[in-house]
Amino acid sequence: MDAELFYILVGSVVVAAIARWRGWPAPLLVTVAALAVSFLPFVPDLEIDGHVLLNLALPPLLYSAALDVSFVGFKRSLPQIQRLGIWLVLLTTAVVGVIAWLILPSLTLPGALLLGAIVAPPDAVSAAAIGRKLGLPRRIMNVLSGESLINDATSLTLYRVFALILAGATVTIWEGIWQFVLAVVVGIAIGLVFGVVLHQLRMRVGDAVVIGTFGLLAPFGAYAIAEHLGGSGVLAVVAMGIYVGFNSPRTDYTTRQQEKPLWLSADLLLESFVFAYIGLQFPRVLRDLGAESVAHILWLSAAVLLAVLIVRPLFVFPATAWANRVDRRRLARVDRGIESGEFAKRAQDSPRWSKYSPEELRSHIVRDQMAGLQLNWRDNAVISWAGMRGVVTLATALAAADLATLGPEPSHAIVVVAFIVTVGTLLLQGLTLPLLITRLGIRNDAEHQEDAAALAAVQQKTREAGKAFLAAKRVEWESAHGELDLSVFDSFAKRMSQVEKATDEVQQVAESVARPSFEGLTALSRGWLQVRREIVVAERDAGNLDEEVMRELMSAMDAEELALDTRGAMRHER
Repeated sequence: MDAELFYILVGSVVVAAIARWRGWPAPLLVTVAALAVSFLPFVPDLEIDGHVLLNLALPPLLYSAALDVSFVGFKRSLPQIQRLGIWLVLLTTAVVGVIAWLILPSLTLPGALLLGAIVAPPDAVSAAAIGRKLGLPRRIMNVLSGESLINDATSLTLYRVFALILAGATVTIWEGIWQFVLAVVVGIAIGLVFGVVLHQLRMRVGDAVVIGTFGLLAPFGAYAIAEHLGGSGVLAVVAMGIYVGFNSPRTDYTTRQQEKPLWLSADLLLESFVFAYIGLQFPRVLRDLGAESVAHILWLSAAVLLAVLIVRPLFVFPATAWANRVDRRRLARVDRGIESGEFAKRAQDSPRWSKYSPEELRSHIVRDQMAGLQLNWRDNAVISWAGMRGVVTLATALAAADLATLGPEPSHAIVVVAFIVTVGTLLLQGLTLPLLITRLGIRNDAEHQEDAAALAAVQQKTREAGKAFLAAKRVEWESAHGELDLSVFDSFAKRMSQVEKATDEVQQVAESVARPSFEGLTALSRGWLQVRREIVVAERDAGNLDEEVMRELMSAMDAEELALDTRGAMRHER
């Protein structure tokens, strides 16, 4: 068993690596390879408890995704995320449940609704990878990434309710609503507690290896404790990941540099293994069903696949139109308030808004509170077609197959339907989504212009803060060391000027300055880096700098500090 697990892990990672190298969809290639291998006579049947697999795969995958979510973008797109992550999951569960019950009555209605909850949540990993490659605007990426975090919580809460009903419990609608509220409140609370504790450890412990180890363990702890207390383990992990990711710029740079490749490797390993495992299990499940049942369940799978493909666009466009109608009414009230001077009076009492003109105030309100108005029909077409299912659907189906209250045929039916829906959406939507984006001509040129303006403002503030920092440090050194050590300030000032102007003339002037001490120059460089980081984070917190742009700037500054540490270590070795 141990050797077989190792072979699956290695084989799936090798196939996924080849797919990434060639630019192919890794989940599909891993699944196809696993299906082919499963027909070899010497390949044994391998069974892993579905709940164990779900509890091992889900927490780290969710945490890794939450770390990269823009909290500011998530907050702005929250109305769209809630519609897709809650109401669309409920609708999909109901539609699929009714269809499955009519086609396969042996599932029973609770079992059919359980199947609906399993196939309802899309996985945004594939869509996000395609979007980043083709340069999708962040207004779309924020919705897709946020939806993939919320919809898993809704799906697994429904899964828990229907599993209880199948076990013989009587659950009323009000009890189901209470379970959902409890799952949300307890899950978010546990996640925030874990997030605060982990962030404090990251701030106080300087060993990146130790912090990385705690980071690997924390998602499992948050998930398990939240589930034990009746909360949503998914929301606990998501809340923790968003909190830690948002505060990541305030931690040591070595932690940031180490955790990114660590979580990318964990994602590759877990996703590859789950797709490989279910690909190996699929032929065995079909054999156990028998020819007559297989034909019936394949018909059920095709009907469910068609349903999930149709329900999403039928929900996205009307729901967005209704929400935009409400937002336009709110915006009309804002315009009337600006024209009447009411907003100007309110702005005088608000330090946040007093610095903006009425037009700028209106723009900020639209950006922060009515992000849906920025989505046009082309954006909604992409969102409605980005419904590929993934690891969560497969892992939950394997967990459902182990429920004692389901008979052999319903258990196998759930696995087969989940597999075909996942592979079908990856094929039909995943392979055609790039073509749709290209044909619709969706571009992010406006975002590039906004980013350029934000970067220019940050650079200006950085220059001013750098000069103030240098002047303050010069006064300190003059009082402590006298005139002999001040050459380091002259050299550092010239280097700052060189960075700004990038001219040969400045380089020649800088070379003519007396060579400063390495220790003094390093100390000033670290101080300047800290000043720049504080400005970048402050601009992000104020909503003036997008989080994705901030992370790029932080990565560049982390590389600068790594270079300083490397030169210092080499100097020390000499």
